[in-house]
Amino acid sequence: MILLLALSACNDNKKSAPQMLQIPIVDVIKEDVPIYQDFIGQIYGQYDIPIRTRVIGFLDKIYFQEGTYVKKNQLLYTIDPQSLQEKLARELSNLAEAKTQLAKAESDLGRIKPLAKINAVSKSDLDAAQAQYDAAIANVNAVESGVNIAKINLSYCNIISPLNGLIGKTEAKVGEFVGQNPNPVILNTVSTIDTIHVEFYIAETEYLGLANKFIENERKNKINPINKQKDDNGNLELILSDNSVFKYKGKVNFIGREVNPETGSMLIQTSFPNPDKILRPGQYAKVRAKMNVIKGALIIPQRCIMELQGTHSVYVVNDSSKIEKRQVITGQKYEDYWIIQKGLEPNERVVIDALQKVQPGMPVIPKKTVFKNEATPI
Repeated sequence: MILLLALSACNDNKKSAPQMLQIPIVDVIKEDVPIYQDFIGQIYGQYDIPIRTRVIGFLDKIYFQEGTYVKKNQLLYTIDPQSLQEKLARELSNLAEAKTQLAKAESDLGRIKPLAKINAVSKSDLDAAQAQYDAAIANVNAVESGVNIAKINLSYCNIISPLNGLIGKTEAKVGEFVGQNPNPVILNTVSTIDTIHVEFYIAETEYLGLANKFIENERKNKINPINKQKDDNGNLELILSDNSVFKYKGKVNFIGREVNPETGSMLIQTSFPNPDKILRPGQYAKVRAKMNVIKGALIIPQRCIMELQGTHSVYVVNDSSKIEKRQVITGQKYEDYWIIQKGLEPNERVVIDALQKVQPGMPVIPKKTVFKNEATPI
């Protein structure tokens, strides 16, 4: 009986002995971390030229298909020319009359000049004939100017494309009166999109970092023209609405002249190559710019960090394989990582994905885990 009781007590002790858990851990990584910032901007064509009607009248005909590419000097629209043709005809009639008056004045002056030389007419008669002749010449010149203006206005009835580009939707229908508000004055817009511009606004506090980067690139390009050829593609990235990264990089074109006193923001224009013509004016996208590089930054996955009332902490596995709670000071986020400013050292072991299973002082079996970053690559 005594032997059986002793064996039973041994089994109970074995069952009550705690078993150590396997806990996934990751190492604190030390590396240079680039700091990026995203700015929401709107896309424009390299040239967005409005097609205006410079005369009023009825839209007579459309000579292109909307949403297609047109060529420079290609006929786009015609405005009914009837009223302008009539005006040109009146100006031509006035010109003929003015030339007739000029011919008469020239003839009168030709008769009076010989008579004035022999004193057959008074000098005042000669001066009057000369004045009529000069006035007739001026009148012809004035009427000819009116004819030229009428011809120019008539030519405006044929509206042509100012450049090669993509044309949009016409703002009027055939037969509609155009050229005077509230009727359409701008009939359409032609855009060149081989290169696109992305414009966005930044806060005054963000301006200095981006401006310094822009000035630094300009200085490098002036010192070494070879670098300019290498950097022509720029180092800005464009994040599209589906969160995909545009395959061509861009550069800063210019920084606005002043800070808007009402919004405290400044205009930045960037440009990106668009040879496939995927991007169109009016789209929104995010411009990603590298603002800084933190040398030797300590980073851990964001999932390692616990937050309570504004303070951040992590669980660390010490050299004795026991859990230790450590308060940390965090910096900026980088992809799926968090930069640690204070509280950790390189290669320390931090608990990940098992934060609810551990507590300070608890012995564990650390199991090193490879963390997969799933954030959008930068």
